[in-house]
Amino acid sequence: MTYISIIITAIFINNIVFSQFLGICPFLGVSKKTSSALGMGAAVTFVITIATVVAWLLQTYVLNPLGLQFLQTIVFILVIAFLVQLLEIVMKKTVPSLYQALGVFLPLITTNCAVLGVAILVIQKGYNLMEALTYGISTSIGFTLALWIFAGIREQLELMPLPRAMKGVPIALICAGILAMAFMGFSGIKIG
Repeated sequence: MTYISIIITAIFINNIVFSQFLGICPFLGVSKKTSSALGMGAAVTFVITIATVVAWLLQTYVLNPLGLQFLQTIVFILVIAFLVQLLEIVMKKTVPSLYQALGVFLPLITTNCAVLGVAILVIQKGYNLMEALTYGISTSIGFTLALWIFAGIREQLELMPLPRAMKGVPIALICAGILAMAFMGFSGIKIG
C-alpha cells in the first residue's frame, strides 16, 4: 500500500469517526465551537501520532519478542494515559485558554477509543514504522476534519430557527448522520 493511499483512505474513505465510529464522545462533546474543536483536534493529533509510534515500537520490540501480545491493550492504555498527562501539563502552562476551553474533555482523551483503536489497527494491519506514522497522522487529520466540519455546522445551527424539540442534541445527531452518509460517498473511490 502506498503512502498516498494510506493518507487518502485514513482521512476520507475510512474516516475514524464516520466510518469506524471511534471517538464519538469528543466528537459530540467538543464540537460546539470551531476553536475548541480545532484545539481538541490538535491535542488528539499529538496523542494519536505519538501513541501510535510508541505502541508500534513496544509491540515490535518488547511484546512480540517476549511473547506478551496478550498485554497489548493494557500497555497501550498506559502509554496513552502517560501521553495525555504530559499534554495536559504542557497545555496548562503554555495555552491556559485552550486548556480551559477543552475542560473535562482533555483528560477524556485517555479513554478516547479512537486513540487506542488507531494503535491497535496499526498492529492488525501489519504496517511498518513509517506506514504506522503515516496512518496515525492521517487518521488524526481525518478526526480533526470531522470535528471541525461538525463544529461549523453546529455553530450555524445555533443561528437557525428550529423547533424546540429539535434544538441541541437531536439536530446534532441528525447532522452527524448526514455527514457520515456524505463521507460514505468516498468509499467508491478506488486507490492503488
